[in-house]
Amino acid sequence: MFANRIENLIESPVREILKVIDRPGMISFAGGLPATECFPELDVSSVKSAHLQYGPSEGDDELREQVAASLTERGLKTAADRVLILSGSQQGIDLVAKLFVDRGTGIAVEAPTYLAALQVFDLFGAEYISYTADQPETGNARLTYTIPTFQNPTGHCYNEAQRQALALACDRSGSVLFEDDPYRDLVYDDCDRTPICSYVRNTEWIYQSSFSKVYAPGLRLGYLTCSEKLFPHLVRLKQAADLHSCRISQQLILKLLQANNGRNQKLTTFYRQRRDSFDLSLTASFSGIADWQRPVGGLFYWLTLRPEFAIDTREILKRSIAAGVAFMPGEAFYPRGVKAVPSLRLNFSHASPQAADDGLYTLAKIIRTACEGRV
Repeated sequence: MFANRIENLIESPVREILKVIDRPGMISFAGGLPATECFPELDVSSVKSAHLQYGPSEGDDELREQVAASLTERGLKTAADRVLILSGSQQGIDLVAKLFVDRGTGIAVEAPTYLAALQVFDLFGAEYISYTADQPETGNARLTYTIPTFQNPTGHCYNEAQRQALALACDRSGSVLFEDDPYRDLVYDDCDRTPICSYVRNTEWIYQSSFSKVYAPGLRLGYLTCSEKLFPHLVRLKQAADLHSCRISQQLILKLLQANNGRNQKLTTFYRQRRDSFDLSLTASFSGIADWQRPVGGLFYWLTLRPEFAIDTREILKRSIAAGVAFMPGEAFYPRGVKAVPSLRLNFSHASPQAADDGLYTLAKIIRTACEGRV
């Protein structure tokens, strides 16, 4: 009855967990949710009636020009006619998978990596080759997927040498580099954020980002650029998927970009304070239970449980939710065939400092209780 690939279709753990976050009193560390108090004021009346009509699949010209200018500033020289506006960066992953992945296609990914990307790659039957920032060997992978800046889930940010090494590895192997960069504007400490794609010399490449984390995820808007050979194919795949992205959202984002009102600086100051407060609460509740590093940007902490507390965190999720705390089990972020390390991904941007402190105390207590009496 169904296509063969449907046997590879699994539900998203994040989407399932996010169904419970609106319960009264629920403290959520689960999804990469921006703080609701940071959402912009939107003036829908500024949208002209012309933008209620169908539009070009590539996106509206003014927004594409803004994106191209921004990409050029970050070191990836781009013309507006090589920018594709997406219905969220998740659509970019879907389009790229449709372009490159057949059953058995080798894809190089980090372990762990973004679980929604794995969900898409699994659907099309990918086989995984794992690499690390320090050992970026892509083997015979047709596609190499990377989140080098404030990686989801670990928060790791590649240094210059690691960025150049991954680009060189793709150039040598011929693997297409797919760089996913949705968190780059949420930077709290000095670090290198140069797009790896800017170092590529021989192979094909795709670079994508999103407006969700800085503005509003509900607008469902992202963008990509890529090497010349790939662009027409991705546009046609976009046409076959949804014709074009929401033009109302495009106009609202364009107005926000044009306002240039220091929003990014205010946002990073707010999130830096939340990160620092979260770090203090983690130290108070999780010292001796897990190890972590303070992220220099992004929205997540990655906690690796120590051996004496090494429980599969999927097993304690139901107890945690029943106690009013939602989080993401780290095991879900590992590609098929790679042994998962007992771990947690915790979002620090959504909950207030007091709620975060209470939630971390509760979560640590649940883990301690679950591990009591084990030999």
